[in-house]
Amino acid sequence: MRDKVVQVLEIKMIDKRVNNFEEALQGIADSSTVLLGGFGQAGSPVELIEALIDQGATNLTVVSNNAGEGEFGLAALMKAGRIRKVICSYPRSSGSFIFEELYESGKIELEIVPQGTLSERMRAAGAGIGGFFTPTSAGTLLSQDKEVRQIDGKDYVFEKPLKADVALIKAHTADRWGNLTYNKSARNFGPAMAMAADLTIAQVQEITNLGEIDPEHVVTPGIFVNRVLEVKLEN
Repeated sequence: MRDKVVQVLEIKMIDKRVNNFEEALQGIADSSTVLLGGFGQAGSPVELIEALIDQGATNLTVVSNNAGEGEFGLAALMKAGRIRKVICSYPRSSGSFIFEELYESGKIELEIVPQGTLSERMRAAGAGIGGFFTPTSAGTLLSQDKEVRQIDGKDYVFEKPLKADVALIKAHTADRWGNLTYNKSARNFGPAMAMAADLTIAQVQEITNLGEIDPEHVVTPGIFVNRVLEVKLEN
């Protein structure tokens, strides 16, 4: 009976809320691999990303859908000289001038991964899968130095799981246990990234009381989230 009471008390005491950016980003080390949520600006944890500049971690490998826009968010972190390598699907866009300047001058490395493969590599890491074969990129430069196997007469490329030290994601609501909901397309890579990182930090619009989130609406269970920071943004 006593053990059951202790277990109940421990569950009630779980609180993954942090009070500020300093607490949220504490412990992120130099040379970390960091997953950054977002599809363009939809679901991008811009405030968390920019807070990394003050946090100080450098020589980072960043995994993102694209290579930043303008001079904010990921682009600001690049401009501050904190990123060694970018792994993404779309390195060039109308506002990616900071990345382009750094890449052309040899100051940043690039690994291009097709978007579906990028997502599946992270999902594989979260699911504990050792890798998978995909026809995407077969016969292209992206398949160089990778195992290629013919299955039923078609070439497939072997891709390894993409695991990271840290994931920075943006959700809509959370409770103190770290259960997350998302706002439509802002969901994008968030769930897969949360599962693929050793440390997952979520920026949310609102932290609600326990029980206010319908369990059927939870997309990322709190077991995959370590820290939650409420960042109120104007609509």
